Amino acid sequence: MLKIGVFGAGHLGRIHLNLLNESKHYNLIGFHDSDRISAKKVSKKFKYKFFESPEDLLSKCDVIDVVTPTLFHHKIAMLALSNNCHVFIEKPITKSINEAKELIEFSHLNGLFGQVGHVERFNPAFIAAKPHITNPMFIEAHRLAEFNSRGTDVPVVLDLMIHDIDIILSVVKSPIKSINASGVKVISSTPDIANARIEFENGCVANLTASRISLKKMRKSRFFQKNAYISIDFLKQEVEIVKMKDAPQVPDEIAMILKDAEGMKKQIYFENPIIKKSNAILDELESFANSIKNNEKPIVDLNDGYSALSTAQKIIDSY
Repeated sequence: MLKIGVFGAGHLGRIHLNLLNESKHYNLIGFHDSDRISAKKVSKKFKYKFFESPEDLLSKCDVIDVVTPTLFHHKIAMLALSNNCHVFIEKPITKSINEAKELIEFSHLNGLFGQVGHVERFNPAFIAAKPHITNPMFIEAHRLAEFNSRGTDVPVVLDLMIHDIDIILSVVKSPIKSINASGVKVISSTPDIANARIEFENGCVANLTASRISLKKMRKSRFFQKNAYISIDFLKQEVEIVKMKDAPQVPDEIAMILKDAEGMKKQIYFENPIIKKSNAILDELESFANSIKNNEKPIVDLNDGYSALSTAQKIIDSY
């Protein structure tokens, strides 16, 4: 088992602590948080060891899980790498592109692994749908959330939209050609709602909307490609796949047949992939453990985190 320590015991940090404590891949050593009063309450309630000294915790670990505000990601991750610890970092990877570059270079120099917490890659619905997403040419993503003061330390693009940016970059294998975006400040000092149009060199267009001031939650993406439409509901963990194929000479009586202007007939059919329900956060953490043990590239490595951050920054610069 890998010895792991957690930096940050806020809302998400406590979730990570509980899951790591249950995991068969990790031995939870303890945690550090700069808020000593809150940390001691967490320690007392959950019986996890609180380390007042970051260096003391680092010296006892193989892996460090960084679940602090984004502002501190770079400092803590660099400290972990300097102490020969692999790092799992919650998204976004860092607050700036230069910080992300430094992390990547330093991890390579020291032969250490890093993974970024783009948890939607491990969403059971996305995993079930991904084999069907082959060459999407139009993508529409909506990620809406009710207002919560957590996360307002960064723009909505870095807080919410970055999930969909990462998903799109993982399925569109083409460089970005152009980005156009707009954002509106409603409550926070940075935009609370934003829209971005990303055009790729292969002709694919992605239209993304993110809001943290909505009255209801939504995390849905739709992918359109030749002879197929794939809809993923990340929140409900549901998938809808509609495909078309050349209609048979003698179609079934209940077959859905479409005829185009040239007289070509297509049959519409539905696919229902099996969705294996799981805890995506636990899955991403344990996937990282397997990467370390097997000396394999993490599913969402530091370069992926950099690409998502770089694209998000271009969106922010655009508006």
